[in-house]
Amino acid sequence: MERNDDLREELLSIVGAMKHHISIECDSCNPVSRLTLRGAPETRGAEERQGNLIEATAKKAHSGREAPLTLTGVREELGDCTRCPLHRTRKDLVFGEGSAKAKLVFVGEAPGEEEDNQGRPFVGRAGQLLTRIIGAMGLQRKDVYICNILKCRPPGNRNPKEEEITTCEPFLVKQIEALNPEIICALGTFAAKTLLRTEAPISSIRGKFHDYHGRKLMPTYHPAYLLRNPDAKKLVWEDVQKIMKIL
Repeated sequence: MERNDDLREELLSIVGAMKHHISIECDSCNPVSRLTLRGAPETRGAEERQGNLIEATAKKAHSGREAPLTLTGVREELGDCTRCPLHRTRKDLVFGEGSAKAKLVFVGEAPGEEEDNQGRPFVGRAGQLLTRIIGAMGLQRKDVYICNILKCRPPGNRNPKEEEITTCEPFLVKQIEALNPEIICALGTFAAKTLLRTEAPISSIRGKFHDYHGRKLMPTYHPAYLLRNPDAKKLVWEDVQKIMKIL
């Protein structure tokens, strides 16, 4: 009888562990879009589910059963991605580039025409301006890491769609976990709203640090916006100066 009780306790322990593992896998496969409406019954708890995605990714990265996340591993998992319709019109997938040990990560919206042609992030006119901003900070592109919410160019450089962000965001999360940066700089409306789960305008949230799961996140204007509105350059310079003080 005592042996049967021991066997029963062991089986219950195994079942409990399996339930916990399944719940983590479900959370990591169902990221929440930045466009979900706060407070709606079907979307209540969006922030908690995004937290589960981050936590599940971190647990997998640091568990004894799996090797830690690396940028190479995340890129291999992404593969020749066909998870959303954007693959039909892209020329090249734009994963990201820079130092794997970067303390500062820049996150933009999506690749443009030049990025699509070269397979590199921020290499067009807006990218050249970003490079100058990075230089003014006393850094080089090789010292930081640069990527986008989306890895494929939306046709005609249109705004990202909700389903495209939902599909691509898990890979951005894994990139950030693999890099483990000290600071994230969200460039523009879509990057800021996606990472912070907010509908607040970029003008109201820029210029101050926000928490992104234990990391500092600074939203600021996208370099493409600065090309159209040169007067905003001084505001971006104020924002990056705050980043420089910490770095």
